[in-house]
Amino acid sequence: MLEKLAFLEERYNDLGREISDPEIINDQNKWRKLVKEHSDLEGVVIKYRQYKSAQEDLDGADEILRDKDSDEELKELAKMEISELEEQINSIEEDLKILLLPKDPNDDKNVIVEIRAGAGGDEAGLFAADLFRMYMRYAENVGWKIEMLSANDTGLGGFKEVIFMIKGKGAYSMLKYESGVHRVQRIPTTESGGRIHTSTITVAVLPEAEDVDFELDMNEIRIDVFRSSGNGGQSVNTTDSAVRITHIPTGMVVSCQDEKSQLKNKDKALKILRARLLDDLVQKQQKEIAEDRRSQVGTGDRSERIRTYNFPQGRITDHRINLTLYKLDGFMDGDIQEMIDALITTDQAKKMAAVGS
Repeated sequence: MLEKLAFLEERYNDLGREISDPEIINDQNKWRKLVKEHSDLEGVVIKYRQYKSAQEDLDGADEILRDKDSDEELKELAKMEISELEEQINSIEEDLKILLLPKDPNDDKNVIVEIRAGAGGDEAGLFAADLFRMYMRYAENVGWKIEMLSANDTGLGGFKEVIFMIKGKGAYSMLKYESGVHRVQRIPTTESGGRIHTSTITVAVLPEAEDVDFELDMNEIRIDVFRSSGNGGQSVNTTDSAVRITHIPTGMVVSCQDEKSQLKNKDKALKILRARLLDDLVQKQQKEIAEDRRSQVGTGDRSERIRTYNFPQGRITDHRINLTLYKLDGFMDGDIQEMIDALITTDQAKKMAAVGS
């Protein structure tokens, strides 16, 4: 591990010199690539330097302890320092092991979140809206920006489908574990008998696709335009501004009519299509990996039931890690970091165990 860390520090230093080279700065594509690599290495290099500094201090304290000429008071201080430094070094080593785990190349990306009502009729649509607000508030709490891409509402305050982008560094690393089936158990407002209903909602979290990730051949898509309409066929636009894009090789279709501008609707639809095609490619690659080699905490299977929200008991249970939190009100208000941290920790532990086996 130390040899690898020393190599990474040397690479980090080389990159620092390269990105300051005027010739490389003039080649913006190459410069951006090197800047990203430099930034990706920064965290592990800083931690490695902390390790080296602590190790030097430990060696110094050991030397005092072995020195026959050192007085007893100084030796006692050295013993205390050794104990603290050993604990600090152990902690840094654990951090370094995590930092050296293979990194998901999509972790730093923006995400496109798709929420769809499943079983449960109007109640499913209402809970889809609740989840939408939950992710909105979480994003606001951590300082990320939100861009609406598409929405198909039920007319009762719920959504059949809502698609939006969350923009922020590390958004995918935090939200990728949210993909799957979310189940809600509660008494609907329309239920006069007080019976608990169970509904399901599907969430898909897709990393935003960039040009370097997925080359979309514009000759393989068909673009149709039509007139936007609201609930019940009510016209909300007198021009053909709505856009439907079909990816001919896969048959994948994306429609967008939220904007009055046809160009804006086309741009949003293309963002969604690119993200879905990239995700489809990743899903196929993951299926090719043998099950016993997979170390993820369920970030891929859209049909997997991942979480239950039980309103009568005020609890949320994540079935992948068997964690139950009794803080439903705060959770629905965007306080989901504790659950996300637990999922990340479990995922890292599984990956570390896989690396060690």
